[in-house]
Amino acid sequence: MPLLNRVLPFLAAAGLAGPSAALADSPEALRINGPSVYGVRTGTPVLYRIPVAGPHPRHIACGHLPPGLALDPDTGILSGTSLAPGTYLLSLTVTHGDQTAQRGLKLEVGDRIGLTPAMGWNSWNCWAAAVDADKVRRAARAMVASGLADHGWSYVNIDDTWQGRRDARSHALQPNAKFGDLGALASEVHGLGLKIGIYSTPWITSYAGLPGGSSDQPGGDWDDSLKPFEKGRRFGRYSFAQADTRQWAAWGIDYLKYDWRPNDLPHVREMSEALAHSGRSIIYSLSNAAPLGEAASWAQYANSWRTTGDIRDVWSEDLPNRRYFGVSEIGFAQDPWAAFAGPGHFNDPDMLVLGFVGWKAELHPTRLTPDEQQTHFSLWCLLSAPLLLGCDLERLDPATLALITNDEVLALDQDALGQQAVRMATDGAIDVYLKRLENGGWALGFFNRQNASVDYTFGKLNRIGLSGRYHLRDPWRHRDLPGISDTSAALLPMQLTAHGVQLYVLNPSS
Repeated sequence: MPLLNRVLPFLAAAGLAGPSAALADSPEALRINGPSVYGVRTGTPVLYRIPVAGPHPRHIACGHLPPGLALDPDTGILSGTSLAPGTYLLSLTVTHGDQTAQRGLKLEVGDRIGLTPAMGWNSWNCWAAAVDADKVRRAARAMVASGLADHGWSYVNIDDTWQGRRDARSHALQPNAKFGDLGALASEVHGLGLKIGIYSTPWITSYAGLPGGSSDQPGGDWDDSLKPFEKGRRFGRYSFAQADTRQWAAWGIDYLKYDWRPNDLPHVREMSEALAHSGRSIIYSLSNAAPLGEAASWAQYANSWRTTGDIRDVWSEDLPNRRYFGVSEIGFAQDPWAAFAGPGHFNDPDMLVLGFVGWKAELHPTRLTPDEQQTHFSLWCLLSAPLLLGCDLERLDPATLALITNDEVLALDQDALGQQAVRMATDGAIDVYLKRLENGGWALGFFNRQNASVDYTFGKLNRIGLSGRYHLRDPWRHRDLPGISDTSAALLPMQLTAHGVQLYVLNPSS
């Protein structure tokens, strides 16, 4: 039975089968997903699982494959070692019976990586300190079994509490008993065509009170006098950035979350240089609440940086200490950062709070309403934000799975232009966001921030600077709408639910 037919009853029960339905394409339609461009550092290992959705079995072929790379025709896993720097235009073809899907992929070999926002999973928002190797292994397997990998989800990231003690000879931080052999775990994740991430901090101790990336001891010996751990939330006399990055590269790590507050330029730059010489293409993500005043530096040295404190699965959080923030507070406050987003460097408004979350072993379904979930996902995609799920991937319900595998909406986040949407107009509680796309088109989002539904007509598209003729597409409902031949005419009227969204894609028309 097609996925669409299976999820419709669940979507209807969740309130998603009406105007805000997040419907997946039929699995009978063979298609190649993911970004149109992928970057690796010169001379580093390449691992890229071509996201292909549709029926099995499939045969995947790649034309113009550069020397040093090989493609598994059954799994679509592209691997090898990047050699000469340059831009390689690959032609991808997938066949199943008499069906064929084709598209291009631009492989950039050089100094730039992370040319589109990272998509994957992080352990903290579901397991927090209870994470272990088995939970990470199961998350990786679930990413493939659920079909998420067919839509471009690829990173499986370990957050805080993996850390043990430092090796006496190399001084590199080693895993604790919960993780054992991290190299073996990385190899298992890589065998699925996925990538693995790790966590660290330049402080002596992490937020969870485990060893960090520096110490007052030259060998990095653990100092029990640092308890309570707030004593260790400072920079030690000795940094182990070089030793740690060498170890991560040896294990096969692909992503680093580097976490402290406030982020400062010397430590950001130190780790950036260490990663650049590690021998691997490791995505560099700064956390948390990076100062806006130094955003140009974050864009120079990191692939992404947290623009905010920690998110929670609520629309708006009102806590006296302001430790946590809701989706609305974070999502609609990103305009000041927009100028610093682009290929290889993206603003990060924190993880997605969809599915079963909880920050401990006992999880709960997200407290966001179905419309708030759709708004959350739509806005993060318009913002060109890293998309990191924080839920239990083994408990994805059909409605959540349909939401996060909508390839038309994901394509807005993965658009190669990498331009962040900005607020172009505000009509009362309605915010209008516009994002430029690589093909010369636009993504247009209408967000209702009030607590009641409203019938709404925007008016004229030339009000926000658009001109020309466009094909109009509704990416959530996978349907074409009447084209726009006159941007001085009123746009289609719409009904916006409470905290809901209407999303359009405007493609240029001749």
